[in-house]
Amino acid sequence: MKELSQFATAGLHARGLRAGAALQLAAALLWLPQAALLAWAVQQMANGRSVRHLATAATGVLVLGVLRAWCEGLGVLRAQRAARATLSRLRAQVLQALAQASPLDKARPPSGQAASAVAEQSEAVVPWLARYQSAMWRVRIVPLALAAAVASQSWIAALILMLAAPLIPLFMAIVGWRARAASEEQLVEMGGMNAFLLDRLRGLSTLRALGAVDASALRLRSHAESLRRRTMRVLRIAFLSSAVLELFSALGVAMVAVYVGFHLLGMLPFGAWGHTLTLGQALFVLLLAPAFFEPLRDLSAVWHDRAAGEAAIKTLNMLCRQATPLVGSFEALPEDGHGAHAGPVSVEAFDLCVQAPGSVSRLAPLNLRIEAGEHVALWSPSGSGKSVLLAQLAGMLPVLQGRVEIDGRPLNAENAPALRARMAWMGQQRHVFAGSVQRNVALGRAQVSAADVQAAGEQAALGAVLQARAGMSLGEGGSGLSGGEAVRLALARLAVNRQAGLLLVDEPTAHLDPDTAAQVAEALLRIAGDRTLIVATHDAQLARRMGRIIDLPLQGDAGPAGALPVLQERTADA
Repeated sequence: MKELSQFATAGLHARGLRAGAALQLAAALLWLPQAALLAWAVQQMANGRSVRHLATAATGVLVLGVLRAWCEGLGVLRAQRAARATLSRLRAQVLQALAQASPLDKARPPSGQAASAVAEQSEAVVPWLARYQSAMWRVRIVPLALAAAVASQSWIAALILMLAAPLIPLFMAIVGWRARAASEEQLVEMGGMNAFLLDRLRGLSTLRALGAVDASALRLRSHAESLRRRTMRVLRIAFLSSAVLELFSALGVAMVAVYVGFHLLGMLPFGAWGHTLTLGQALFVLLLAPAFFEPLRDLSAVWHDRAAGEAAIKTLNMLCRQATPLVGSFEALPEDGHGAHAGPVSVEAFDLCVQAPGSVSRLAPLNLRIEAGEHVALWSPSGSGKSVLLAQLAGMLPVLQGRVEIDGRPLNAENAPALRARMAWMGQQRHVFAGSVQRNVALGRAQVSAADVQAAGEQAALGAVLQARAGMSLGEGGSGLSGGEAVRLALARLAVNRQAGLLLVDEPTAHLDPDTAAQVAEALLRIAGDRTLIVATHDAQLARRMGRIIDLPLQGDAGPAGALPVLQERTADA
């Protein structure tokens, strides 16, 4: 995936941003003829000309002022729109990376942190994109143009300005390095606080049951205090950079004013190309001196925006790098069902290393073959990697060593979307969304009708729930459903997906009482029918109902050096 910083840099050269920067540059340069007209008008008044002779100058100043305001306003508007469009593309890129990430990735960023980074922290990118480029254009062009205009009247006044100017970016750069680090620390602290708060809100009922609400409140207060300190540190640095700029710009303007004043008094007769400045020329120099520092003042204002924007880009980059992507891209099943095959599929694994990224493998490399239509139970100690193996077979986790074939086709980035459309997954974390039972079963698939949901509910023994809650909305996370009902809801999602020829089910009877577990096992076998079924389980009763049980070997069970272990397989009756 392309780095977001490169993506943002490309966005900086978009047409809208360039046009906005050019218009703001033109607005800044229009001050030159305005200042010249004002100085000429004052000189004419000093020469005794009547006010009515100044109508041309007044009209020119008015027209230039209107044109300048129009250029400035239009430039800001176009830059803001282009920056907002660039931010939208950045957010879409990050959301795509998060959506394509494996749901089983343990390094996946917390949802609170991701939401804070995408919704709040990324807003710092807009002022950076909209204001920083135009400020850099003005800094590079406007001071040189104004210095040349001042030098045409007084070379010493231009020299004073040119000597004062380099000190400002020098000290701003020194301050800016620290501002960037402080902004990054503040964004990390804000993301961590949001993740902590969302996590505690989700588990509020558990915290109340354990009497840990006060302890969580103290930790939240500690996070808030830390965020306050970091925010104040960023503001102190921002105020410091502004103070540095104002100090040197004030000194530069004051020195030019002192020189012009003493020159008009005849005490400093040099520096004006061998002649004495007139009142109009002196006023022209004094009008341009503050404008000479105006682009630097604008740059100082956006210097902190640049630090915050780069810190936000770094945070978004981190979100993309932390996410372990699915094998291939995710593509939803077509609404008409074409392109997917309902028949059972075979599964093969060759020299497969069962290991999630960033974890230590506990299963030895294995060879595995499951015929189409088989019902197989994966059996091994808890935490040995059964769930990881199922995720690798589904393409949810990358295969670090070996290969997987589904129905004779390798599960790679090219084939994964089509092969994944022939699978149905039921994990241990069965999330229930806020909404009706029908919407939770259909999951937004337009081709799933109410009749399909009703039939799937009957297969999953969910009929009583459908009848009792036909018009009711379930709570987020499954509030209002028992553990057994939540499992049956997940089974109904399997049943309604008739195009899946391979069912991958992870611990369907965990944490259920024996009677409910037996009902769930019966419903699972009824839904599987002649389709291929692979179940990871610790339930001996469920395992016995499968056609075959595969004992997955641990690393210590490997045979001679260089030889792959032979899977211990047995029939359900064994």
